[in-house]
Amino acid sequence: MRYPSPLVPGCTIAVTALSAGVPEDCHARLDLVIQGLRDRGFKVLEGHCLRENAGHVSAPAPMRARELMAFLLDDRVDAILPPWGGELAMELLPLLDLDLLRHAKPKWLIGFSDISTISSVLTARCGWASLHCANLMQLHPAVTDPLNSAIFSLLSLTVGESVRLQQSSCYELASANYGKDPEAQFAFTQPTQWTVLSANDAAEPVAFSGRLIGGCLDTMGLISGTEYLNLPQMKMQYAQDGLILFLENAELSPTAMARVLMAMKFNGVFDAVNGVIFGRDGSPLSHGKSLSHSQVIQQVLGDLSVPVILNADIGHLAPNMPLMNGAVAEIHVAEGQAWVHQTLS
Repeated sequence: MRYPSPLVPGCTIAVTALSAGVPEDCHARLDLVIQGLRDRGFKVLEGHCLRENAGHVSAPAPMRARELMAFLLDDRVDAILPPWGGELAMELLPLLDLDLLRHAKPKWLIGFSDISTISSVLTARCGWASLHCANLMQLHPAVTDPLNSAIFSLLSLTVGESVRLQQSSCYELASANYGKDPEAQFAFTQPTQWTVLSANDAAEPVAFSGRLIGGCLDTMGLISGTEYLNLPQMKMQYAQDGLILFLENAELSPTAMARVLMAMKFNGVFDAVNGVIFGRDGSPLSHGKSLSHSQVIQQVLGDLSVPVILNADIGHLAPNMPLMNGAVAEIHVAEGQAWVHQTLS
């Protein structure tokens, strides 16, 4: 695994919208969080694909891909921090020269949701570590909760160093509207409780380890088994450590989620991992349905021989525990608490 250089004050962060752009009513929020990066001592380079929103995306796919490639290959740039996700990052995949990137100096790609469509591929295909965490637009300069505060600490680690993060105490039910309130911060109101699928004894500790790889199920489920994200192949590459797959559902209905998970199962994805972690479900599409998302996971993955964790701090219901694709992690769930120990190894 190749880790980008530690991200420390003086480094340059490029901000480009590789999926959805930032509309004018959210520019005040964008200015706020970019200034927050500068206040931390970072240099900020704004891309051209950023402050526009051409339908569902910031710009046509070829333009977004060219800008992303330029930043990924520019050794003056240390990290790329998109403002947020979107819906169509997948259309960039055939436009990226992954063979060229495999031999380039790695840079951090940071964020979650549709960002993981690209970051997971950079890890699986190019061997670059990347960080799945809150998006830039969520990072108000005054944010203080432990998980979001850990983002830049984790990015500053060197190879061989590690960090231990504990589950949050509470999470939020809905995201803020930055167009109406540029100063909005997180509102954590609901108690957090990671759970273990099909645990015979809820008090029985669960522990497993492996290299992290994961992101948004909505897109990762579609590219798993393709040339872009072949986990059985990745397992062979990292056979000594094995893999941990983490997933979060953004918009899939329970039945759509069932189909995606079954397809991943058919493609041998779950045979390639030491454990699976699901984030809190962010989709509103289970309301009024006879089948819930947790029931889907039970029905499709209940027969797995590896641990399956539910309701973790991953995804669209903040906070997001920063998880480093490519790092070796130890997962522990015991006595109602969960923690993750990550090592840049």
